[in-house]
Amino acid sequence: MAAGRSLSRSERKAAARAEFLRQEEQRERRRQVSRILHKPAAERTPEETLLLSGCQEMVRDLERLRKKREKLRRRLEEVCDEPEELKKKVSKLTVAVQGAKHLIIYTGAGISTAASIPDYRGPNGVWTMLQKGRSIRAADLSEAEPTLTHMSIACLHKHKLIQHVVSQNCDGLHLRSGLPRESLSELHGNMYIEVCTSCTPNREYVRVFDVTERTALHRHHTGRMCHKCGAQLRDTIVHFGEKGILQQPLNWEAATEAASKADVILCLGSSLKVLKKYPQLWCMSKPPRNRPKLYIVNLQWTPKDDLAALKLHGKCDDVMKLLMDELGFSIPCYDRTKDPIFSLATPLRPEEESSHSRKPVVPPPGLHEVQLEEQQQMPVVPHGHLSGGWFGRGCAKGTRRKKAS
Repeated sequence: MAAGRSLSRSERKAAARAEFLRQEEQRERRRQVSRILHKPAAERTPEETLLLSGCQEMVRDLERLRKKREKLRRRLEEVCDEPEELKKKVSKLTVAVQGAKHLIIYTGAGISTAASIPDYRGPNGVWTMLQKGRSIRAADLSEAEPTLTHMSIACLHKHKLIQHVVSQNCDGLHLRSGLPRESLSELHGNMYIEVCTSCTPNREYVRVFDVTERTALHRHHTGRMCHKCGAQLRDTIVHFGEKGILQQPLNWEAATEAASKADVILCLGSSLKVLKKYPQLWCMSKPPRNRPKLYIVNLQWTPKDDLAALKLHGKCDDVMKLLMDELGFSIPCYDRTKDPIFSLATPLRPEEESSHSRKPVVPPPGLHEVQLEEQQQMPVVPHGHLSGGWFGRGCAKGTRRKKAS
């Protein structure tokens, strides 16, 4: 072709067809090489061996891809420590818990699987099932109750062995276990809480049903209005790709302050693939020797495993039962009559009764009488005190608010 001469239409078509055929031939060669590599070396024919020797670069690329896939597959596998090995590890964890000056806990979906709430990245997790093209069953969260792990954490906090809990879960089970609000950061929100952002400070409404029925990514209005100013209420959920802006229940300020003071961090049931993106939770600005010691309880690989002082491969309930036994604490049973959600909840107005169709958390019989008795025994709470859990005084405040509504 003469320099500077543009190609004719027929020449362009011929060039495009030649390129297409070249790429198709390359793809077919790659498929052929891949099939040969899947065969044991002893079973390959001389022709196949010769073909591999002439495609060394392609062989190296396919081997790198195979190793990468194998590595990802191993990371998704659930590994369980043998019972005796797990007991030894829990004994080491017990020493760390007893010796900690400022222990904080990071929790993920793995602590709620015992409440029949699916996790995300486990073998039967939400993301795993969706990636396999399978449908997922919607869980009835109104039936979920705090697990042995939730109740253990609340107990350890009551005995001042835990200073703060940072949760990625939206299921509200930490709150319902009795953990005080000021000691809890729900980084991704709480499905039972809606807020009015037009009020200053934001006015919070705790409900006994899932408020997210009409909400989704970048669409947070719940369809109800603030009882004070009439503005639209919004949920508190932080979806993937969003940035949390609410002070409560996210409570980022308390989470970062607790992390800055921590000398031990215990991670329970979290893949840490999201939490790892928050450097303020890991004290990354400190020299490595001054960062908190990290203990991880998870069945799968996490990106923080290599930095952990100890990794325990076990179910959260199993580990916490062993830990509580070693510490000498009995694990309190969940008691629905003492669930803080009922005392903190703001009841719907008559015109709001049809604003949702989600099944509510059903209060146990005789709850009203129990609340009255508890209210009479509680000291008066100063105005403006942050609503707490059942173990805190905020419970009485929540009860009075409910009566006044």
